[in-house]
Amino acid sequence: MPDASAVTAAVLDDLREESGELDLLVAGLRTHEWAVPTPAEGWTVAHQIAHLNWTDEVALTAATEPDAFAAEAEKALAAPETFVGEAAEEAVTALTPEALLVEWREGRARLQDALRAKPPGTKLPWYGPPMSVASMASARLMETWAHGQDVADALGVTRKPTARLRHVARIGVRARDYAYFVRGLQPPAERFRVELLADDGGLTVHGPEDAAQRITGPLLDFCLLVTQRAHRDDLALEAVGPDAGRWLDIAQAFAGPAGPGRPPKAGR
Repeated sequence: MPDASAVTAAVLDDLREESGELDLLVAGLRTHEWAVPTPAEGWTVAHQIAHLNWTDEVALTAATEPDAFAAEAEKALAAPETFVGEAAEEAVTALTPEALLVEWREGRARLQDALRAKPPGTKLPWYGPPMSVASMASARLMETWAHGQDVADALGVTRKPTARLRHVARIGVRARDYAYFVRGLQPPAERFRVELLADDGGLTVHGPEDAAQRITGPLLDFCLLVTQRAHRDDLALEAVGPDAGRWLDIAQAFAGPAGPGRPPKAGR
């Protein structure tokens, strides 16, 4: 069995690389390009980075000041539909793009240091169940990749899929039952088989090999689905079994209310 410390360090390395790739995408933008609308309604490129900066800071609070985080979580529960958007809007209004970029860089560096200082088995509070250090790093990577996809789409950039997508897929699979619960639905009792093919030919597999219901398709497409960055109709994912098919309609890899998802592309 892999050493827990090594596994956690590897996930944190991947998080750093994912953030660095997005940093390269926005670092050279001119001021007006930070105001380009993204596919998330009402959010510009600046809003996307402001949101990542805010969630990094909240994650840092969870890792270093759990009582203070509990107070933040209560605020979010009191206004789940608007809390996140208000935080992003406040930062965009208060900071220039240059200052926002500096804050995001400094904040994510502090989070890296704090998470690396924690024993791997430490449980950190979050908006859902408490998470291990590795799970927290994976969740931050998932959000960074998803919001980075919004930025890339807004700028007309096609990103090359990386092996880091396996973290996003894993969260999507593990969050299957949550996607049902958050909608007031009962999740299926049986596990599904999920087989996802990466661009390099590698296969990411979850669930029992003999499962009656299964999901197959490209790794990238599954990640776009569970982060709700693309509509199911625009993706090459196949479901065998009615419950597996239903899951593809509601899947989400993130904590919080069920998202509205993205509409199918015009003409579909």
